[in-house]
Order: sequence, then structure tokens, then C-alpha cells
Amino acid sequence: MTTGQFAFASNTNRFLACPPLSDQPFAIVGVPYDGVVTNRPGARFGPQAVRAASLMLCDGIHPVFDVSPLDHLGDALDMRLPNASPLPDVRRAIEAQAAALMAKHHCVFLGGDHSITLSLLRAAKSLYGSGEPLACVHFDAHCDTWSDHFGEPSGHGTWTYEALQEGLISAEHTVQIGIRSSGERAAREYVSDRGGQIFTARSLRGLDGSGLAPVFAAIRERIGHRPVYLTLDIDVLDPAFAPGTGTPEPGGLTSSQVLSCLEELAGLNWVGMDCVEVAPAYDHAELTGHAAATFVWTYLCAQVFRRQRQGV
Repeated sequence: MTTGQFAFASNTNRFLACPPLSDQPFAIVGVPYDGVVTNRPGARFGPQAVRAASLMLCDGIHPVFDVSPLDHLGDALDMRLPNASPLPDVRRAIEAQAAALMAKHHCVFLGGDHSITLSLLRAAKSLYGSGEPLACVHFDAHCDTWSDHFGEPSGHGTWTYEALQEGLISAEHTVQIGIRSSGERAAREYVSDRGGQIFTARSLRGLDGSGLAPVFAAIRERIGHRPVYLTLDIDVLDPAFAPGTGTPEPGGLTSSQVLSCLEELAGLNWVGMDCVEVAPAYDHAELTGHAAATFVWTYLCAQVFRRQRQGV
């Protein structure tokens, strides 16, 4: 069976109504897989919800960067995936398609559950790692460092553990932001125990604007110029800002805090991004889809601005 024969891909609209992907430098790619969620399913419908919400952004000109990604962006629509197959088979299919796209474009992937990130990191490491693990900035309510998934060997809560075990990302250059869920200490502190940095949601309470400046400075110093991948689980937001997700956790970040992070860290050597775990069946007034679309748009605008500053 070829990938074109797989059943599920709701390819009905494009991010910002941009053209289909051809030779544009930036690409939007849907990854409609949610086969290993532990609570509420539905993230496979996330890519289309985010695309639909993005249409509200009109001409796409960002008020900080004063650029729009529209002239630089194409939408590859959704990957064709063997969604009824075992997770290793799905991950191989994701990795192969991601590697082909990453070789030609700077990609932003719309999930899907968070298990897809392991495949994306495998593809990114092979292209951008130059023999060294990547840096990683990870927005999430959950640490995703469990060594198994409620008795199963892998899932959407194990990818960080697996990525570190495989040497895809460097622990010392991994930053987790917004962590706050229940969990044993060994998992909660897995990254920090190996030299990484965790900014919990509790430590960020009440901080915004200039109050976040020390956080940004610490991240810039830690990451340096190393190629860095951004993974953003929408449940990093408090459910008041993002109810449409499978595992909501009260006490999360605000939309403005996440936007500040994306804007202030624009100068890092980003090699790709994913935004995952949007589950529109549980959304209210499309709050979650709009937040995700705005985060993705902000990242893209920042990267277009960065390329223009570099004369690329």
C-alpha cells in the first residue's frame, strides 16, 4: 500500500489561505495522528481546526516583526498515515515524510498527539544535527519523560525520554516551560537531573513583560547557536485559554506569556516547530484553535523576519 491510499486526511483548507506547497522556503504540514492518547482523543482533527482559525489573521502582517509569512509559505496539507497500524509503523511513516519535507523547507507541523514529535526530531537530527544532538524548547503541562505509558512501551508521554535516550536532543540544551502536572519526581525532574532546565508553570505565575526577561536571558545563554527545535503542546496553556485538548491541566500559562516567549526568543537558531494536542471536539468558541494558529503564525513571522535580517 502506498501512502496515497491511507484513509484519513481531511485536506480541506490551507493555513492563512496560503498557496499549495511548491518551492516556498516555509511549509505547513498536518500530522493527523492521535493513536496513543491517554485521555480524550480527537487531536487528529487538530490540523484542520488550526488552519481554519488561521484565516482570521487576514493579511498575516505581524505587529512586532512587521512581516507576513504569506509570500514565503506553502501548505503541504496532511500527511497520509497508516493510522490503524502499530505506533512504530506510524512513526516510520511520519519520519520519512518529514525528512523529505525538511530537506527542502523550514517546516511547521500541526499535530496530532505529542507522540509525533519523536519522529520529527529523528528527521531533524539527521538533517541539522551534524553529529551533535539538537537543542529543544518544549512547552507543555506534562514532562513527557515517563519511561513507559501506563504499561505500554511508548506514547504521547514518553517522547522526551525516548529522544534523550536516542541522543536526538541534548539534555543540557533542553528547556521545558509550563510543566505542572502530577507525576513522580523521577519523571518531573528527569530533564533537570541531566543538566537541562525546567521553568514550571508555578515558577512563572504572575510574570509577564519585563518579569520574563530573566527567563529569556537564561534560555538564550543555554541554547546559544545550537540548532534548536520547538515543540509546543497546546495544553501548556491554562484550560481557560485552551479547553480543546485531551489532557487539560489547571494552573497553566496565559496566551500572552507564550507569545512573549515566541517573540523574545525569535533570534535562536530554530530548525523547525510543531504545535500539537489541539482537540477541537472539546473546544469552546474555537479558543484553542485560535491560540494555536496565532502561535504558529508568530513563529513563522519571526523566522521570516530573521531571514530578512540575515539577507537570505
